[in-house]
Amino acid sequence: MQDDKKAAPGLLLSSAPHIHAGQSLKSIMWLVVLALAPAAAYSVYLFGLNALMLIAVSVAVCVAAEAAFCFLMKKPFAITDGSAVITGVLLAFNVPPDAPLWMLGIGAAFSVIVAKQLFGGIGFNIFNPALAGRALLMASWPVHMTTTWHRFGPTNVLSQAASNVAGLPEQAYDIITQATPLGALKEGPKLLADLGVAPNAVYRTLFSPEMLKSLFMGNIGGCIGETSALLLLAGALLLLYKRIVSWHIPATYIGTVAIIMFAYYSLTGFAYAAEATLFHLLSGGLVLGAFFMATDMVTSPVTPRGMILFGAGCGVLTCVIRLWGGYPEGVSYSILLMNSTVPLIDRFIRPKVFGTKHA
Repeated sequence: MQDDKKAAPGLLLSSAPHIHAGQSLKSIMWLVVLALAPAAAYSVYLFGLNALMLIAVSVAVCVAAEAAFCFLMKKPFAITDGSAVITGVLLAFNVPPDAPLWMLGIGAAFSVIVAKQLFGGIGFNIFNPALAGRALLMASWPVHMTTTWHRFGPTNVLSQAASNVAGLPEQAYDIITQATPLGALKEGPKLLADLGVAPNAVYRTLFSPEMLKSLFMGNIGGCIGETSALLLLAGALLLLYKRIVSWHIPATYIGTVAIIMFAYYSLTGFAYAAEATLFHLLSGGLVLGAFFMATDMVTSPVTPRGMILFGAGCGVLTCVIRLWGGYPEGVSYSILLMNSTVPLIDRFIRPKVFGTKHA
């Protein structure tokens, strides 16, 4: 009779984690791709088919390079997991819209093979692969990475009739608007001094409401993925809602940049301290880097306190490079430098095990 009785359910013993969010690596990766889609579509609208070709080539080379490497090393490879696609999209987002396709292909292969697979593949890489590829392109072909910016036509929102609030000469205005915003801020006053243009006139143009609106909405020069802060923030909200990323790194990163920039411009007596701070927040790859690259779960800390320290470090380095370095942008190098500190951060900022004390 005992055999006919149903066994009472017992306790199941298993290793952590015991609570699952119902997310897989594949679903997370494709959600990130979906979050980047609005900015990618807008870049194609803004810069034309060349932007689409750059994104397509970067993604195709990343996927092909990973497949080839895994095949040669006899490692399992899932082409549908989306990790190589994200690397390709982010790398394309970090190059000028008129960059040559062959150069981006080399950077894509380097990102996947050297920065990712040679470290052990997904989950083992120390540095963000897309940013490592961008660093290679900047070191190897700086001319292509710093001069192949898109040249807008006269109907652009930044045309002289639309936002030349300071009444700059046409040649001077072209110098400012055809460069990247951060490049114009860093080099514009020096270049226009030869034309007899006062720095204050340059600042009135760069920090005008029209310019700040263009930075927020898009329609300005720069790398493919850094032109519209609005669309990047829309994608970031999706990631925050789905809990793919947490607020710790983006908030501390952007907040640190805001605090340092405002303090710097205020202490130096700059007349446009608030406008300059907002200009830095909306310019370059800060929004893209803070939400989509610094938050990479492999190359960022695992604890909330570690994330805050990581984000603050990225913000400090970005400000140092932008204000005192020879390079107008500092997001990519800041994240890469902080990537190298993640093992130390995770080692010294550990969560306390319940019921124990820290040694």
